[in-house]
Amino acid sequence: MKYNKDVTSSRRKNRKTHLTAPSHARRLVMTAPLSKDLKGKHDCMTLPIRKDDEVQIIRGAHKGAEGKVVAVRRKKWVVHIDRVTRDKVNGATVHIGVHPSNVVITTIKMDKDRKNMIERRAKGWRAHKASKEESKDS
Repeated sequence: MKYNKDVTSSRRKNRKTHLTAPSHARRLVMTAPLSKDLKGKHDCMTLPIRKDDEVQIIRGAHKGAEGKVVAVRRKKWVVHIDRVTRDKVNGATVHIGVHPSNVVITTIKMDKDRKNMIERRAKGWRAHKASKEESKDS
C-alpha cells in the first residue's frame, strides 16, 4: 500500500535514484551492521562503514575472513578489506570488493564525529524500544 502520494513506487525510478545517487547519499546507504557485543555496548544497530574499521565477512565466497577496511569505494558500492585479495595474471595483487551489507563491524574507528553519531542513533533506538514497551504494556 502506498502511504505518501509524493514519493514514487515505480521500480525503475527507485533503481535509477539508487544507482545514480551522489557520494554523500551513498555513504548512508553503505552501512554495515555492528557485531552483537558492539550492538549491546553502543545501543546502535548499524553504522556507515569507514576506512580503518575492522570487519568480518559473513556472506559470500570469502565468508569468515576478517580484516581492516583499507578503502571505501562509494562509486562501486564496495569496500576493500585487508587480506581479501587475489593475484592477477601479471602477478599484481588486487583487493576484492565486498558490499558493506555482507560484513559485520567488529571494531569501530572512533573519533568525536563518530561518537556523536553513535550517541544520536542510540538515543533514537532507546526511544523506539521504550515506545515498544509502552505499547506492549497497554
